[in-house]
Amino acid sequence: MFTGIVQATCELVALEKRRGMHTLAVSLPAELREGLTLGASVANNGVCLTVTRVEDDRVFFDVMEETLTLTNLGTIAPGDQINIERSLTFGKEIGGHLLSGHVHCQAVVERVTDVGEQRDLHLRLPNEWMKYVLYKGFVAVNGCSLTVGEVFDDGFMLHLIPETLRLTNLKDAVAGTQLNIEIDSQTQTIVETVERVLAARQ
Repeated sequence: MFTGIVQATCELVALEKRRGMHTLAVSLPAELREGLTLGASVANNGVCLTVTRVEDDRVFFDVMEETLTLTNLGTIAPGDQINIERSLTFGKEIGGHLLSGHVHCQAVVERVTDVGEQRDLHLRLPNEWMKYVLYKGFVAVNGCSLTVGEVFDDGFMLHLIPETLRLTNLKDAVAGTQLNIEIDSQTQTIVETVERVLAARQ
């Protein structure tokens, strides 16, 4: 489990592409490698990946074909910055909302607007996921726990404060950028429960 509070943006320093799988080598600072063991879970752009090897400051992750297709990890390249969060430790503060690290889909940035120090992102989302996106609700974007702004028929707005821009790779988003989306599990459960109840009454 994760909280959606990104701990660092870290560089993808190497990428090995094989049939049906890529291996990522990400350079993590010492504080994020402390206590990190093989088999540990780490969110990369919101995707829960398993540590397969640690060499000096490089941490390695294997990414399977389905994940490469569903998420933006299939299009990253060495030199790109990745949002990193270690898995939740019992007793730690939950500053965002609970995440599984299982990305549902990708959103496309339609427009980026700077409003003073704030930055607004207008995202377009596949239609089947829009029913789970509610004004002032939670959504995880590239692993960041964020509050939904205005909601449209085909997408929604994000209003990013300077601290979010400083700590995450959302500052690099431009029109056409694809961002990983994990829908809030509680919202999804409520919506689907209501749908089942209404369907049963018909």
